[in-house]
Amino acid sequence: MGIRRYEGRPDELLQAMLLIRHYEERTAALQAESGVPGTCTAVGQEAAAVGVVSALDEHDLILTNHRSAGHLLARGADPGRMLAEVMGRRGGYCGGKSGSLHISAKELGVVLTSTIVGGELALATGVGLSQKMLRRQGVVVCFFGDGAACEGRFHESLNLAAVWQLPILYVCENNQWQAFVHRRETMVNDSIAAFAAPHGIDSAAVDGNDVMAVRAVATEALDAIRVSGRPFLLETRTYRLRGHFEPDDQSYVDPAELASWRQRDPLPRLQARMLESGQVTAAGLTDMDADARRQIDTAVAFAVDSPFPDADALLTDVYA
Repeated sequence: MGIRRYEGRPDELLQAMLLIRHYEERTAALQAESGVPGTCTAVGQEAAAVGVVSALDEHDLILTNHRSAGHLLARGADPGRMLAEVMGRRGGYCGGKSGSLHISAKELGVVLTSTIVGGELALATGVGLSQKMLRRQGVVVCFFGDGAACEGRFHESLNLAAVWQLPILYVCENNQWQAFVHRRETMVNDSIAAFAAPHGIDSAAVDGNDVMAVRAVATEALDAIRVSGRPFLLETRTYRLRGHFEPDDQSYVDPAELASWRQRDPLPRLQARMLESGQVTAAGLTDMDADARRQIDTAVAFAVDSPFPDADALLTDVYA
């Protein structure tokens, strides 16, 4: 599988979101049932991932964080190779050595996944500088969360990107939670996008649970970067519907808040819009859901059948 290309139709965006949702829910189920290593899921944030990634072109590069499955799958990653990596199998994208927290896929333009909160922010500065100095095509897209936006490296990275005029799209997926701490406990203001202005960087905020809105705003931001070569900060306001790290019973979450955000789940929201506009039938939605489930069934079978790495692979791939 290679880089997935999008025309921007609601049905193809929904297909990508369904694949991500079933991948993450199945991964969580496998962890609960059979001891598959835990992961940080992003259930509920699919529209933010698909909306941004669907707006990219083949030359753009991605740096992402510990909730990376949505970005990778939206870009065209093979869910079988993704699951194999989570399971530590040889058939994974990094030969089973990265787990879910450090996946990279050069063929997809995914430079790295960083498990260090905000780690990708500093590294994106270097990648953006490389793009500029080597006069390469492509915007550097850096995904991070609201927790990372409260760290010093966020402001340091934005400052350097502004000073050096780097082609970076910073995407803050503001999911309201910083591990087990609510955003309100760490921020006075509600807006991450507002942090851009003091650095002389343009910004926008968008409903991160509306995939069409995210794609539209991301497209405008990317077009602006391609013309100006300057960085841009996009805040997608969304919500993490599952816990921080599987398994997680979410005992620290206000049930009323969680229930309120479940009513804004991006998948049924898009499905309802498509049904209302006549773009799909109920039977068509059922077929799309079944297709995504089949893809994940195939992915699980591939991952389970993939062997573990041999011992002599321990010291390979140490250097690029």
